[in-house]
Amino acid sequence: MNHEEILNRLQEGNSRFVADKLEGKLQDSSRRDVLTKGQQPHTIVLSCADSRVVPELAFDAGLGELFVLRVAGNVANTSTIASIEYAVAHCGSTVIVVLGHQSCGAVTAAVAGGDNGHNLNHLLAHIAPAIASAKEGSSVNEVVKVNAQKNVEALSTRSAIIGNAVASGSVKIVPAYYNLDSGKVDFL
Repeated sequence: MNHEEILNRLQEGNSRFVADKLEGKLQDSSRRDVLTKGQQPHTIVLSCADSRVVPELAFDAGLGELFVLRVAGNVANTSTIASIEYAVAHCGSTVIVVLGHQSCGAVTAAVAGGDNGHNLNHLLAHIAPAIASAKEGSSVNEVVKVNAQKNVEALSTRSAIIGNAVASGSVKIVPAYYNLDSGKVDFL
């Protein structure tokens, strides 16, 4: 599938999810058997760890279709970038979706500032560029969208593997926003 076909497949799956008409294909023992020989997920999803956002369900995807990384604030940090590099270089994934979501707690904490302890402060520092780039007075949800875009840029600039794949046209990265209330994913 080319990039547009993959994005259409994701949008169609999301439409089924929103309409409560999940197909649930590619989720049985025969699919598991096929996947014992390897994986070739068409899409990488860098998503927030929020329990309300489940990319496999939101896109009505089956086993082996999505390579999902979940971390609070859907940040492109060293570990998530390395994992995405692996999927690009070794699994043949050609689309990367950076999926932010409505009412993100990590973005809310980053906007609020303060001392959240060493580890959380380190994570939230990855959201600081989005806060700095957002218009003054932006809502948390607006910052979430800017954060998704900033992480798209980070993937291309902080990784030669990903950056070269994007430059050659073999990989496309798109920011997206998941609406908690409807389940709809907006590609930004």
